[in-house]
Amino acid sequence: MISAADASAGVGGGAGDWSPAWPAPAKLNLMLRVLRRRVDGYHELQTVFQFIDHCDLLDFRLRADDLIRRCDSLSGVSDDQDLTLRAARLLRERAGTETGVDIRLHKRLPMGGGLGGGSSDAATVLVALNRLWNLGLGLDELAELGLCLGADVPVFVRGQAAWGEGVGERLEPVELPRPWYLVLAPDCHVSTAEVFNDPELTRNDPRRTISDFLAGEQGNSCLPVVCKRHPEVALALRRLHSVGEGRLTGTGACVFAVFESEDRARSAVGQFEGEYTVFAARGMNRSPLLDRVERID
Repeated sequence: MISAADASAGVGGGAGDWSPAWPAPAKLNLMLRVLRRRVDGYHELQTVFQFIDHCDLLDFRLRADDLIRRCDSLSGVSDDQDLTLRAARLLRERAGTETGVDIRLHKRLPMGGGLGGGSSDAATVLVALNRLWNLGLGLDELAELGLCLGADVPVFVRGQAAWGEGVGERLEPVELPRPWYLVLAPDCHVSTAEVFNDPELTRNDPRRTISDFLAGEQGNSCLPVVCKRHPEVALALRRLHSVGEGRLTGTGACVFAVFESEDRARSAVGQFEGEYTVFAARGMNRSPLLDRVERID
C-alpha cells in the first residue's frame, strides 16, 4: 500500500530529472443520491466525497521535445482511453505550450472500484504539470479542465472533502470526522455508465441537505442495481456485515465499513486477507496532493 505519508516522504520516486511521488488518493462516496435524469443524459446527484490515505503515485520527467508518453501501461487501457495521457494533452492544449513529459504510474487503486483512481490520476497530472510546466493556471481553470475528463476529477483537483451536487462538480468543502475505513475490492469491474443506464435505477430521490447527511442519511441509490448486476458485490457486503455496516462507494465495486480506531480496522483486515483485495485507511479532509504542491512552491 502507498499511503499519503509515503508520498510525503518521497516513496516510489525515481532518479535524475524525475519529479517523483505525486500522490493520487482514493476517495469514498459517503452518500450518493440520484435525483433525476437531466435533458443532457447525465444525472443530477447529491454526494459526499472524502479522501482516504491510500494512493496511486505518479512520477514526471520533463522532455526537451513535445512527446507526451507513459513509461508503463495498464492492461486493457489504450492510449486514447488513458486518463493520464488525456489530461496531459488537454492541459497542454489549454495552455498553448509544446512541452513534453514522461509519466510513470505506480498503480495501487483497483480499476472500476468506485475509489476514483482514474479520475484522481488525471487530477494529479493536471495539478503537477501545471506546476512543472510553470503554466500558472488557477484551481478553477484546472477543475474546469478536469470536468472534461470526468465528473469526479474536479474534487481531486480542489483537494478538499466536499458535498457535491450536479454531476458531482458543484462542490462545497466540508469538515468531516476522520474515522478509519476497511475497504474490500470484489473481483469484478463495475461500469458506471451501465449502472446509470439501468432502467431499474431509482432516479427520483428527494433532495437532501448537509444536515440530513450529518444526521445519518448516508444511503446510495445505486446499491440495488449494482448488487443485482454484480453478485460478487452483494456477497462482499454480506461478508463485511460480520465486522460492521457494509456500504458501497460510488457505483462500486468496492465496499467499506467504518471503524473508530486504526487497531480495530487493521484487525478486521485479517478476516478477509486471501479472499479479497482488502486494506485499512484513514479518512482525510485534505488531499496529500495539496501538500505535495506546497513542497515545490
